[in-house]
Amino acid sequence: MTAKAPPAHHDPAEAIDPILKRMFSFPRRHFLSAGDLNAPQATDLLDLADAFVAFNRQTSKSLDILKGRTLMNLFFENSTRTQSSFEIAGKRLGADVVNMSPRTSSITKGETLIDTAVTLNAMRPDLLVVRHASSGAASLLSQKVSGSVINAGDGQHEHPTQAVLDALSIRRAFGRVSGLTVAICGDVLHSRVARSNVSLLHTLGASVRLVGPPTLMPAQAERWGVTVHHDMKTGIAGADVVMMLRLQLERMQGAFVPSTREYFRFYGLDREKLAKAAPKARVMHPGPMNRGVEIDSDVADDPEISLIQDQVEMGVAARMAVLASLAHRLEEHGQ
Repeated sequence: MTAKAPPAHHDPAEAIDPILKRMFSFPRRHFLSAGDLNAPQATDLLDLADAFVAFNRQTSKSLDILKGRTLMNLFFENSTRTQSSFEIAGKRLGADVVNMSPRTSSITKGETLIDTAVTLNAMRPDLLVVRHASSGAASLLSQKVSGSVINAGDGQHEHPTQAVLDALSIRRAFGRVSGLTVAICGDVLHSRVARSNVSLLHTLGASVRLVGPPTLMPAQAERWGVTVHHDMKTGIAGADVVMMLRLQLERMQGAFVPSTREYFRFYGLDREKLAKAAPKARVMHPGPMNRGVEIDSDVADDPEISLIQDQVEMGVAARMAVLASLAHRLEEHGQ
């Protein structure tokens, strides 16, 4: 009976070296908007995130890049997956991670948010990850704290790290982002993910379409430099990537859609509609999914076409790249 070969042990230095070689200083003190990055900077960030993907697939996943730094997660809105992603990213980089979830009801006025910022600043966090129901909240906080603020979603405005992880997933699947056609479909009106993705995908050279019912499309969406479609099959025709958005029923006041069943019939992604896209099209969704409303399980769970699980993995790597490059900038500026 032959003995099994011992498991291969990867040299940790093999994964750490590419990280150190690709390390750079984030171009700004805060990361509030996908528009904060130009094409070379976005590419540098994706290259660094790529190195973290390889590192995260090792057994040993601890670094000391953020040793001695404090990362504070300040989530005024619930988001298990984004908060967990930032927490894991911070811990793998060696930061002291503090999670704070103040109740939204107590933060009703701008003044209260400023009070919160002043209090937090007295604790001297180096990196502050903020999610808030009001557009502009992260920007307001960034003016009142001495550390770096990362916008983890502010109202219907932006969610820049989601755009970074989506671009990383696309680039790993296709080898490029430039020249691809990406159709972003569904509840565009309430989606900060759509806004950030349109911005970063344009920066990286992709062509973007917005697809959805007129009631869920922002006024003057064409000004974003996209083409707007209200018919799903026309909108995704020939698209390389079909990115579905969550139907944000909790943000809707009034009748935006007749019913979820009707919505799925016209705008839910199933194999019949997907057949209109490019032959090797890939499917994405920022999560959490409403199965049978925005996307059919048969499509979402097919590893040949779905990048949805990949997006979750890329989320940790992308956020590690953002945190590490922001900390690198703080260090360079003696903070």
